[in-house]
Amino acid sequence: MNQVVIPIKDERKRRSKLKGRTPDPKALAEVRSLLGDAPRRRDLLIEHLHRIQDRYAQLSAAHLVALAQELKMAAAEVYEVATFYHHFDVSKEEGAAPAAITVRVCESLACAMAGSGDLLEKLPAILGREVRVIAAPCVGRCETAPVAVVGQNPLAHATLEGVRKLVAAKAVKHRPGKYLDYRAYRKQGGYALLRECLAGRRDHRKLTQAMEDSGLRGLGGAGFPAGRKWKIVRAEPEPRLMAVNIDEGEPGTFKDRYYLERDPHRFLEGTLIAAWTAGIAEVYIYLRDEYAACRAILEKEIAALKADPPCALPPIHLRRGAGAYICGEESAMIESIEGKRGMPRLRPPYVAQVGLFGRPTLEHNMETLYWVREILEKGAAWFSGHGRHDRKGLRSFSVSGRVKKPGVHLAPAGITVKELIAEYCGGMLDGHTFYAYLPGGASGGILPASMGDIPLDFDTLQPYGCFIGSAAVMILSDRDRAVDAARNLMHFFSEESCGQCTPCRVGTAKALKLLDAPKWNQALLSELSQVMIDASICGLGQAAPNPVLSVMKYFPHELA
Repeated sequence: MNQVVIPIKDERKRRSKLKGRTPDPKALAEVRSLLGDAPRRRDLLIEHLHRIQDRYAQLSAAHLVALAQELKMAAAEVYEVATFYHHFDVSKEEGAAPAAITVRVCESLACAMAGSGDLLEKLPAILGREVRVIAAPCVGRCETAPVAVVGQNPLAHATLEGVRKLVAAKAVKHRPGKYLDYRAYRKQGGYALLRECLAGRRDHRKLTQAMEDSGLRGLGGAGFPAGRKWKIVRAEPEPRLMAVNIDEGEPGTFKDRYYLERDPHRFLEGTLIAAWTAGIAEVYIYLRDEYAACRAILEKEIAALKADPPCALPPIHLRRGAGAYICGEESAMIESIEGKRGMPRLRPPYVAQVGLFGRPTLEHNMETLYWVREILEKGAAWFSGHGRHDRKGLRSFSVSGRVKKPGVHLAPAGITVKELIAEYCGGMLDGHTFYAYLPGGASGGILPASMGDIPLDFDTLQPYGCFIGSAAVMILSDRDRAVDAARNLMHFFSEESCGQCTPCRVGTAKALKLLDAPKWNQALLSELSQVMIDASICGLGQAAPNPVLSVMKYFPHELA
């Protein structure tokens, strides 16, 4: 039999044509139309995925292949990014129609305590097959639990009838409420301090020292001194970048959203002052996708700022998250801004040295920057002059659970939870007795009411196996159980683990199975928890065991 020999050159050409999948002409035309004249850059992958999903309500295989060609990327790489994030609905079947409306019901602790489980159970039958009802992790509105999100429209204190009416009205977009816009902010003296900086009437060394003297620490949870961070980054070689973290996915936390919905330019001016002081070339703002109203506000107000700038501005980029709690971790956020899966990086090097696009990066939480203008105008002593029980500063507590007045409460650092409930939250709900509290959101541990006199601040809770984190205080009453809270939180961590490291990926899943048992194997849970704490790459796996360890230590009667 004669064998056909293909020349090597022709064989290479033939193979190159067979690689990957040929884009569908219709899908390619649709993607090109959506992208318009937007840059076809790798770091804009997630932004482009949002464009497609916003238009077609899902990400079809044809559109993903077409986008891959436009960005000159492998289709597999586009697919792995799209499937990493919760909010991207990647179609499993070719030509499958997306759900007419998606309703997300929050199942995190505050909403679960308020009855979201009943909503998840009954809504599918009420809304019908055309509406998709899914459980969602915390949506950052714990003060109005339970919360259902219809499209992008959050419904506070959601009821079965309330969700049904919202779906029937097809009210899927959430419009911002009243807030201090650019014109009003300028009238009240806004951006005067920034103008002084750029005009040379302020010295960056003195501003940095004022921030250090104020004692302001990172309010995203890590608590690193803000002024010291500015000094460290400025000492690195140019160009230096800035990444602002507004992912705020910690269950129980909603303070960033609260301030953004009211006074966005106070945050923006603080950001630009920090950028000038640290010698930053470009600013990237990373906002969680659940905050659609905040995104609309920032898009409008950044445009207004750029259209009539008070002084020279660095480039400001607003980037949209896609539903991944892990992106609250600074290096995972940076990976996401670069258009990748949000997986934490190994350290060192630290992001201050090698961060966004490989450049030295100043990373900050939104609320940290919100206080910059006020501290510099009123002086470091104003901020450090607040505090109780030998602590200094102010803290924005996101309070949820069994209190009469949940919400964001600005209180002195070091206040105790008993004082916070009595003085700021109107006391416990009628018929409820204070039983336990989470001082730092999902990962900050659980303490009994008998330990409600510990000052709430950085460094005060660690001796008890807890921490304040982003100051998300969740209040449990005698109608709740710490065991149930720990199980709910471990379910959250198991779902949100990025899967990069085995101790977290396997550990959270294994722990959840152990917590579902009628009787906890405490010895095995303790051993597993220690492995997760010692060997996980980032804070998610390291802190996930905290609620479990707290229950075994402080609530043994629930395990008897």
